[in-house]
Amino acid sequence: MKNFKNFRRSKNRNNIRSFKSNTATKFNGDFNVSGEFKRKKISKNINPSKLIEKYTELAKEALSNGDKILSENYYQHADHFTRIYEKQNQINSEKNIENYKETSLAEKKLI
Repeated sequence: MKNFKNFRRSKNRNNIRSFKSNTATKFNGDFNVSGEFKRKKISKNINPSKLIEKYTELAKEALSNGDKILSENYYQHADHFTRIYEKQNQINSEKNIENYKETSLAEKKLI
C-alpha cells in the first residue's frame, strides 16, 4: 500500500514551475518622458496630512520641471486629500462632542 502523505507532498513539490521573466519587456515604474522626474511610491497606511504635503511637494517639483499638467494633477490629488482630512476632523470633533455630553450626563446622574 502506498503512503499517500508522501505522495501529496511530492506531488506539490513537483508542480513548482520556474518562469523566466524577460527583462527587455519588463515595465519600469520610474519611467517618465523627460527622464528626470521619478515618482515616489505610496503606501496605503499614510495619514491624509502627510499625503497633502507629499502631493504639494510633487506638484511644485513638477512645475519647476516645466510640466504644468502633471503639477495640476498633483494639486488635484492634494485637494482630494485635503477634503478627506477636513471630513475626518469634522467626524472626530462630532464624536468628541457626543462623548463629552454622554460623560457629563453620566456624572450628573451620579451626583
